[in-house]
Amino acid sequence: MYEELYKIWKSELESIELVKLPKNFYSELVEYLKRLREESRMLDKRTVKASLLKGEMQNVKRMIRELTRLRYRKLIRKMAKGEKVPTDVLTVEEEKIYKEISSFAEAYRNLVKNILHGYAPKAGIETKRRGVVLRFLKDVPAIVGADMDTYGPFKAEDIASLPVENAKILSKQGLAEMVEVSD
Repeated sequence: MYEELYKIWKSELESIELVKLPKNFYSELVEYLKRLREESRMLDKRTVKASLLKGEMQNVKRMIRELTRLRYRKLIRKMAKGEKVPTDVLTVEEEKIYKEISSFAEAYRNLVKNILHGYAPKAGIETKRRGVVLRFLKDVPAIVGADMDTYGPFKAEDIASLPVENAKILSKQGLAEMVEVSD
């Protein structure tokens, strides 16, 4: 894991763009740090191996701090320019944070736009949750929606609102049908 972290850290330092990380990269780092701590705990502190392990732990923590700081700055810089960040380069955790930050950035841009157009400023973030109401035709296990929320499990004849992307897929597979809702 040390070599992988080093390679990614070095790539992130040298690249202007965000480097693609495995979706579970941070979870793997946490497990790696746990193993290092456990191994260190079991060693006599006066041994060479303990000293090397301590140095490895310090290097790993330094690289993690620098890596996350670099990625944060790149993400914020892109958003400040109004650019979209390709989510395929982000980890699961970064993707969730990005969604929250992008809502804030969009709300702030709207605030500025409203002020410049002479409209009264509106406080707060407007959430645009686009969902489609479905009637399930068959039993469907719990799924992770396009918005990263968990939905289900569903039984045949259940009614639920899901993100548009998921509704289309479930409908196409014959597992559910879209329900028209009148206002």
